[in-house]
Amino acid sequence: MASNPAEKERKALAIVRRLREKGFAAYFAGGCVRDRMLGVIPKDYDIATDARPEVIQSMFDETVAIGAAFGVIMVVIDGDPFEVTTFRADAPYLDGRRPSAVRFGTIEEDAIRRDFTIGGMFLDPIERKLIDLVGGMRDLRAGIIRAIGNPYDRFAEDHLRILRAARFCARLGFTIDAATWAAMKRAAPMIKMIAAERIGEEMVMLMTEGGAARGLEIMRECGLLDALIPEVLEMVGCAQPENFHPEGDVYRHTRIAVSMLEPGCSETVAFGILLHDIAKPRCRAVAPDGKVTFYGHTDQGAEMAIDIMARLKRSRFVQERVAYLVRNHLRLCMAPRMRTATLKRMLAEDGFDELMQVAFLDAFASSSYLGYWNFCRRARSTLTAEEIRPPRLIGGNDLIGLGFEPGPRFKTILKEIEDLQLDGALQSREQALEYVKNNYGPPGNSPRAA
Repeated sequence: MASNPAEKERKALAIVRRLREKGFAAYFAGGCVRDRMLGVIPKDYDIATDARPEVIQSMFDETVAIGAAFGVIMVVIDGDPFEVTTFRADAPYLDGRRPSAVRFGTIEEDAIRRDFTIGGMFLDPIERKLIDLVGGMRDLRAGIIRAIGNPYDRFAEDHLRILRAARFCARLGFTIDAATWAAMKRAAPMIKMIAAERIGEEMVMLMTEGGAARGLEIMRECGLLDALIPEVLEMVGCAQPENFHPEGDVYRHTRIAVSMLEPGCSETVAFGILLHDIAKPRCRAVAPDGKVTFYGHTDQGAEMAIDIMARLKRSRFVQERVAYLVRNHLRLCMAPRMRTATLKRMLAEDGFDELMQVAFLDAFASSSYLGYWNFCRRARSTLTAEEIRPPRLIGGNDLIGLGFEPGPRFKTILKEIEDLQLDGALQSREQALEYVKNNYGPPGNSPRAA
């Protein structure tokens, strides 16, 4: 089990002290320093040192050489992992991901190899002294994302940094330095060279850490959306009926909905709302009387969602859950007119809670009508779990006991019994068996049994 933040910091500090006791330099580095300077509790602590990887491994009981050739050793303290990295200078990057070689060096060389100034600072946690060799604190105070050194070189070294810049800008509410922005736009097409798994992980963080709508806009403006999810761009300029969508086109509606995502939301809700109307541009039709329709956009959108999430190498569960949210995001509108059995089945579905979240965001980003949403909320709160998903009154063995031959009709009969049970019309096993005998039997004689 992961430690609480205070305990995690205590363990990180213990690693620094141990290295110092052996005569090595050791500092907190990167994102944890940035977060502390912003008054945010770090989720993880990275440590930079002049100790070589083999020395680090010899000093701690549990280590993992996750990148020893690049100077990265994972030190595990009571189940909590900490990256301990040797100061280094990087040789040229040849694959847009990692350096072709590294040379262990100085703290100055280590600072200038990093991506952005706000992540290039070090902190001496013992003396409580900030070591800022790249102007990170200046940019942190000014709210600026600035690449260290030549921006294009930084993005050419690791193309994922382009997407990371968009994420930091969105999450922190910062602006992007002009030279860094120009380099992002120039380098954006290179993002396709990055492994899809890394892109997917970065996209999930952008969509769930806060500021997702801002991140979406940055991606659109610099060319990342065109490179990664061009289907989203099809929503731009796709007009909708003003009586249902006074906010504007499909993209504007989606961006407003995405803007309401809470930091820490699930990736399935985040991508469910991003993609809920993804097929509208492809399904848009205008009737002779001028009526605009989007028939079939939920089913086609679900198929597109699976394709997009698979492209981002998200799990099969995530693909199917996002598709479920896209396919069903309008179904709640019919809830007040549903048969009781149908409503209960919907309330019992895996993923229904997330469907409620998507439906709420969808409604608030358009007409703001929540009558059907409140209907479902009341039904969910007033019905017990047993009323929504009660034990079945009868099963296949009961039908065999009545003389029915196993076959496809079992499913039809059992579903009708379950519908009547959920409706409240049948309340006991005896009533269910009597209903089957009266409406489906005796087997072979009743027209309905044929």
